[in-house]
Amino acid sequence: MKPTLPDLTALAQGAGKILRAGFRQTKNINHKREIDLVTETDQASEDYILQQINARFPHHHIIAEENGESAGDPDHTWYIDPLDGTTNFAHGLPIFAVSIAYAYQGRTTLGVVYDPMRDEMFSAELGQGATLNGQPLQVSQQTDLKQSLLVTGFPYDRFTNPDNNFNHALNFLMRVQGFRRLGAAALDLCNVAAGRVDGYWEMHLERYDMAAGALVAQEAGAVVTKKDGTPDILSAPYSIVAANPTLHGEMLKVLALPAA
Repeated sequence: MKPTLPDLTALAQGAGKILRAGFRQTKNINHKREIDLVTETDQASEDYILQQINARFPHHHIIAEENGESAGDPDHTWYIDPLDGTTNFAHGLPIFAVSIAYAYQGRTTLGVVYDPMRDEMFSAELGQGATLNGQPLQVSQQTDLKQSLLVTGFPYDRFTNPDNNFNHALNFLMRVQGFRRLGAAALDLCNVAAGRVDGYWEMHLERYDMAAGALVAQEAGAVVTKKDGTPDILSAPYSIVAANPTLHGEMLKVLALPAA
């Protein structure tokens, strides 16, 4: 049995209640890596989502941030980020979301990203367009890179990984109106879908970071690929570029430049 988009929406809303309840409360913060945080709210949100999926779709395959990858039918795969933007959440910065995607036979067909602090539900179904709280989304039509506002992020291992996006960021900084680093990849992709920013790029993400937001962006008219232009963003090595078709091509050119 396959889930429906309302199924994912209900899951995200339920998890969003958990995030709202935990925000600005005293947090038990642990470190997965030196600057990669996890809170008890991440785990509570994920436990709720997994419990609901396992009750209704017990044979499905799940890839989740905190609990890892479960056994199950790979024809039915879920990608779960229970709290995208944990560092923001831990510092009391209200920029975070729940991200849930479902893929059938290797192709993402459903995706939702819910921002519980703004009560914004971004959702998409393959071939059916993308919406924000029920209203259709459309990407920016900006085609001039110099007039564009982009968004990006940097990997947790940036102190030791030479592929840390610093050189790309500098190359873009000299060619665009500006770029932002907001700290929640799923919301970055949804902001592209909503036309709030013109494009997005990042490397070294995980599948659960990207799957739902990528579908929302695609269904709103974005081209979404890896940084080398290949389309399968859910296969390693992971990277992502999202923008309208013209700007996407211009962004790929900048990403191919040598270090500044």
